[in-house]
Amino acid sequence: MSSAPDRSIAAAKVQQLAEGVHGYVQPDGSWWINNSGFISAGGRTILIDTCSTERRTRALLAAVTATTGATPDTVLNTHHHGDHTNGNYLAEGALVIGHRKTRETMLAIGIEHYDALFTGSDWGHLELRPPELVFDNRLTLYAGDVEIQLIHPGHAAHTTNDVLVWLPRQRILFAGDLVFNGGSPFALMGSVAGSRAALNIIRELNPKTILAGHGPVCGPEVVDVVDDYLAFVQEVAERGFEAGQNPLEAARAADLGRFAALSEQERLPANIYRAYAELEGKEWGAPLDLSVAFTYSLNYNGGPIRCFS
Repeated sequence: MSSAPDRSIAAAKVQQLAEGVHGYVQPDGSWWINNSGFISAGGRTILIDTCSTERRTRALLAAVTATTGATPDTVLNTHHHGDHTNGNYLAEGALVIGHRKTRETMLAIGIEHYDALFTGSDWGHLELRPPELVFDNRLTLYAGDVEIQLIHPGHAAHTTNDVLVWLPRQRILFAGDLVFNGGSPFALMGSVAGSRAALNIIRELNPKTILAGHGPVCGPEVVDVVDDYLAFVQEVAERGFEAGQNPLEAARAADLGRFAALSEQERLPANIYRAYAELEGKEWGAPLDLSVAFTYSLNYNGGPIRCFS
């Protein structure tokens, strides 16, 4: 019998990706347990995403200081979801940068725990802090001689406001949740088709190393796994749509095949719900009734989803 994965805060590890470039990887990458990154060069310390809870973010910031001897002066957000932004407020004195829609969405929805969907979280004290410097398409900044390109794909993907953090000289990509490594991709708040289009942008960048939003550090081969899953979602949705099934029925009828090894299978009916909207001609990223999608996920899961944040 295999032992349960260690999802504790102590299990998080700092992993050097290049000189002055690190990933902060939190096992096991399931709901609300995200990855962050940081860059230390030219007297600057730039943090890429915070964490979902107060305790996890404080541990992240302590690891940054222990590694670099400094506290972050800048925070980059890859999108608005709380597992990447809830801890922004703890980076005192740092400038928070993100997409314009990241700021707009955070201000519109506030801090969301989705308590009806998840059980077991210890959020601690949280304060909303959206980006203070925003951009629309691309923004380049430098930490010493380290060039950091912030790239919005130009359309909805995982969300409406995803940002790739690309280091062209090192060929390192902080992909946010456009890439999941080991977990089921999630496009409910963006677009299934748009997510696949964003993966083509990643392919064009041709990264050597990718820090996914969740899961271990990986190479570009994981992009194809994510793309194959999203193609699978589209195929299941097309069959279910033609058969008049609701997303839950379509998900239950699907043969997961090799995708059964991915965690968070309860995302499937929610992804199908978004794919149905696209089959109906709705714009990528158009608002949907999330309570309906989450009800499908709860039913598919057989009850509230255990969360270890």
